[in-house]
Amino acid sequence: MRAMNQPTVKTRFAPSPTGLLHLGNVRTALFNALYARHTRGVFLLRIEDTDLERSRGEHILALMEDLHWLGLDWQEGPEADDSHGPYAQSQRGEIYQRYFAELEQHGLAYPCFCSPRELELSRKTQLASGRPPRYAGTCARLNAEERQKRVEKGLQPNLRFRVLDGDVVRFDDLVRGPQAYTTDDIGDFVIRRADGNAAFFFSNAIDDALMEVTHVLRGEDHLTNTPRQILLQQALNLHTPHYGHISMIVGADGAPLSKRTGSRSVRELREAGYLPLAVVNYLARLGHHYENNAYLDLGGLAREFELSKLGRSPARYDPTQLDYYQRQAVQHADADSLWQWMGEAVHALVPAARREEFITTVRGNIVLPKEAVHWACIIFAETLELHGEAEALVTQAGPQFFAAAVAALEAHPVDYAAMVEQLKRASGAKGKGLFKPLRAALTGEVDGPELAPLLALITAEQAKARLARWA
Repeated sequence: MRAMNQPTVKTRFAPSPTGLLHLGNVRTALFNALYARHTRGVFLLRIEDTDLERSRGEHILALMEDLHWLGLDWQEGPEADDSHGPYAQSQRGEIYQRYFAELEQHGLAYPCFCSPRELELSRKTQLASGRPPRYAGTCARLNAEERQKRVEKGLQPNLRFRVLDGDVVRFDDLVRGPQAYTTDDIGDFVIRRADGNAAFFFSNAIDDALMEVTHVLRGEDHLTNTPRQILLQQALNLHTPHYGHISMIVGADGAPLSKRTGSRSVRELREAGYLPLAVVNYLARLGHHYENNAYLDLGGLAREFELSKLGRSPARYDPTQLDYYQRQAVQHADADSLWQWMGEAVHALVPAARREEFITTVRGNIVLPKEAVHWACIIFAETLELHGEAEALVTQAGPQFFAAAVAALEAHPVDYAAMVEQLKRASGAKGKGLFKPLRAALTGEVDGPELAPLLALITAEQAKARLARWA
């Protein structure tokens, strides 16, 4: 094994910049960042942009911005420690070529000229005979002259890694325990495509080793990649990380999470008004068990993060739980941050002198900025329209109730308790029969923030006008 000078733990997140970060990607990044922080290790970011047709520079910038927004800052990678760079695979071609040459030199890799059609026919034949599909080894037996003839015909070969038969690849998965794969079922696999670019199996394995990554947490869909990557690392006498394969995220129907089942990108959540700590609090518990379900900062989430608490069963996405942690995030946010989060529409409606009072009053009843706008409109708008249940409640209470309410407000314009007590005596109403129609007439809603602070924000004059409308 080649010498390493590595920290106790180094994790990594290695996205392909072919689109915006979705929840599955982000949870992978989060688990790796939390484990690095838990162990006081290093979290590394690497950009796997070998898919040149789909990779975009703007996607790289977007994913880096999204990670920073979530608080998932990396200690090694682009814009950070570059001691193991470059960190974009598109810039590591010479490194990969060096290792391709080493494998060919030792007879551990060979050119494969088989066409896609030939490979598909071989696959169908094997499946028809009840055998697992694997490369039949057609080009593994070609001599130098036969290979040269194919090159002269203009055929561009892939490069395949030669897998020895009759062996077993074993490793202890950090999540799923002991694993064993027979090499007879793996077969020789492509490590360099005909266009000269490294295949995922290869570049991913080489980079993890050279960048001295110690622990890899990734989706369970990569589990069968691991034996191939271990074989490559062993053949090149490179370091092998500890691999752990986390459960997939599924929708309510049990199918993999998708846009159809409610999945949204980080950018979409951010634009909707979700706060970063709400997102990470929820995702940290999606496939990882926390004894403490309280709202935690990143330090708290990292302290309680344990590999042994990563689940093997699919993690079901529940948007109501995301909203629960969003409410917690709103409750924990400082007033200045919350004011900026509420946005320009609220700023335009709420007088500067009432800013703190407004935030305190509505904080417990808003999830997203649009709800802050809604309450700002209710409280400070000149006119108020009632619909549905609210309109039915005021109609049922009747004019006498609201005449008594106006009189009570005139007698006690700044004393809510005294105003309510007088209304109670004058109308004979109590409990929901008193408070529901009063709230409906004042706000147009049947639920919401406490009436006392709402009434103070609405002002006695505006409140009197709203009540008098129904008297």
